[in-house]
Amino acid sequence: MNIEDLYKENILELYKKPLNFKVLEKTSHEQKGHNPNCGDNIIIQLYLENGYIKDIGFQGSGCAISMAGVSLLTECAKNLNIREDSEINEEKVLDLLGIPISQGRMRCAMLGLNTLGVMLKKV
Repeated sequence: MNIEDLYKENILELYKKPLNFKVLEKTSHEQKGHNPNCGDNIIIQLYLENGYIKDIGFQGSGCAISMAGVSLLTECAKNLNIREDSEINEEKVLDLLGIPISQGRMRCAMLGLNTLGVMLKKV
């Protein structure tokens, strides 16, 4: 089994059991995201304390790529200072996913990043 196959298996596992798929008990910010091309819908919630992401969760549904992307993104964003989140960019999300993403699936992969970005602009 090659490395790309392992990443594909990881994406399918994250689709079935996503990380941080939860409703936060204590929320300071919330943002909805939608990808009309694929029908993906998410809500990301944050609890910020002193400029740090103390907790992050998401709910929603979508394709395996979008669910894996937002799952990995939320795990990566935990405990970061919101000013440092600019370091989480498209390249970072693609690295986390670990497989080539076609142009047609890029919106799926970046749904979490785009939703988080909209939210952080409001903070």
